[in-house]
Amino acid sequence: MSDSLLFHKTYLHPTSKDWVVFVHGAGGSSSIWFKQLKAFKPHFNLLLLDLRGHGRSNNMFRDMVKNPYTFKTVTTDIVQVLNHLKIQSAHFVGISLGTIIIRNLAELAPERVTSMVLGGAVTRLNTRSQALVKAGNLCKHIIPYMWLYRLFAYVVMPQKNQRESRLLFVNEAKKLCQKEFKRWFKLAADVNPLMRYFKEKDLSIPTLYLMGDKDYMFIKPVKEMVTCHPFSKLTEFENCGHVCNVEKPEEFNAHTIAFIQQNINNKQQIAA
Repeated sequence: MSDSLLFHKTYLHPTSKDWVVFVHGAGGSSSIWFKQLKAFKPHFNLLLLDLRGHGRSNNMFRDMVKNPYTFKTVTTDIVQVLNHLKIQSAHFVGISLGTIIIRNLAELAPERVTSMVLGGAVTRLNTRSQALVKAGNLCKHIIPYMWLYRLFAYVVMPQKNQRESRLLFVNEAKKLCQKEFKRWFKLAADVNPLMRYFKEKDLSIPTLYLMGDKDYMFIKPVKEMVTCHPFSKLTEFENCGHVCNVEKPEEFNAHTIAFIQQNINNKQQIAA
């Protein structure tokens, strides 16, 4: 695999021409989708990838070490993989910060995005999360990054039933180096300006938000976003937190597969 490409893995379906691309969040990797693979394989071609600096993409982009990350550059990494695999368009499924990257991809190259499923979507940082980011920015040079990451993981996923999600992301984050963590951490400052723009501009791309009703830091802004965008809808999972694909995998899989299949059927009907 080329050093200029993200690490990626495909699962090919014997007959389907439809692709589903999974995008993880900051500090994670493609391994967070382990509860989705079995359910999705019988229906679609699948593409899993590790964002730059994460998982098995952690040794790539050595020529970019000194350059700050932007949502545009991180999004372009995914487009390069799509081009490499000759995937013209796909259905995108994301979690947490990965939802922003998918939404940015839909802005930069809307013809590549057939539909979006945004789980634990980040559409705005509230006052508490902004304060955490600012505090983290002040301390990131003097406090070990894993201390900061554990703190963020606990604040975002504080409940007992979210323990599996916390541990999963903390264990994945251990694979990041300090410098890599800082580069991704700086992206947090760009979230609110970017999402204000996205809120004002709706795209005619079918979008499903999947949120836990206990995802108290992010669910309110999503509800506000959905009221502004006629092509978007929201499904809430009871007694569920931020990482809903891990906490409620059966519900997550069922709603996502049904949504994608509905959009495939609609597209076929229009074509006919």
